[in-house]
Amino acid sequence: MAAAAGGAPLLLRQLFDAATGTYTYLLAEVSSRQALIIDPVFERHDRDLALIQELGLVLVASLDTHAHADHVTGSWLLHQATGCAIGLAASAGAENVTLPLGQGDTVAFGGRHLQVRATPGHTAGCLTYVLDDHSAAFSGDALLVRGCGRCDFQQGNAHTLWASITEQILTLPEACLLYPGHDYTGRSVTSVAEERAFNARLGGSASERDFVGHMQNLRLPHPHRIAEALPGNLRSGRPLHPEPAVSWAPLSRSYAGLPELTPAWVAAHAAALTLLDVRSAEEFEGPDGRIAGSLLLPLPELEARSVELPSDRPLVVVCHSGSRSALATQHLLRSGHQQVANLRGGLQRWGDEGYPLERSNP
Repeated sequence: MAAAAGGAPLLLRQLFDAATGTYTYLLAEVSSRQALIIDPVFERHDRDLALIQELGLVLVASLDTHAHADHVTGSWLLHQATGCAIGLAASAGAENVTLPLGQGDTVAFGGRHLQVRATPGHTAGCLTYVLDDHSAAFSGDALLVRGCGRCDFQQGNAHTLWASITEQILTLPEACLLYPGHDYTGRSVTSVAEERAFNARLGGSASERDFVGHMQNLRLPHPHRIAEALPGNLRSGRPLHPEPAVSWAPLSRSYAGLPELTPAWVAAHAAALTLLDVRSAEEFEGPDGRIAGSLLLPLPELEARSVELPSDRPLVVVCHSGSRSALATQHLLRSGHQQVANLRGGLQRWGDEGYPLERSNP
């Protein structure tokens, strides 16, 4: 989705982590390609980084709406990968934060910016990020779709949350879209007008007394990952004991989740690899050529003939553009092959980058 009201065109992507019901938001100002990410999830780092790289974006900052209790932030990993700033409420007191934020601050990305509004009550350090033209706001756990964050731990307070929501979020224009930090039933966005009217905890004619009474009687169990998540987030997601990355190759993952290798690395290490060409025999012998030493096993025959694949070396799968080889790579991974990757861009990119192709005699 994209928006252009009130400023330079904006790219907005909403990403989801099903394990924790967490929404992550990627925003970019189109002309400059500068971007922000809000509430990244540690385990979704490869996905988020792949999307940033595929879209050609420059990540300015990774922002969290608060120190989460249900998942560990991916901010530290994104900082390591891109050099981006790490933004969080100064009042959270977390380590490794390079952009401590508070009421009235702004975070710029290209010609656009987010306004920072302090919205404590769920936790003492909750922030809501408001787009510069007030067309959208990212409310974290302070205000959810037809609900709000709980108030029974991390210095939460129902009276404080009532004030935050009614004074900082619901005072935005009625048409302002509100993007929540979580949802567990598939609801992805709401608006100021909707929550004023229909939020069961604070909408309609509900008073502060009604709201506080509701919140004090929720009786919810604590998040099951709180013992891991909260200390991790107070380090901005930096692991206490980082495990060294062990891999047979410098794999990168596409946004589709596919392990890929560049032509340059494959060319330099071809002698230690099995290059598996999954095109047809006619294409293999045709004018497009092939990589010398590659093994032909057409995609329609892959499942039936997979026992023919050498098991003593990693597999790099090849086709003309990287599309059919992507499907073959997925099949091989599902079949239990651990050292397998797609050649990014296929033979077309291989040739465009100047690597040799072998062709049959006319």
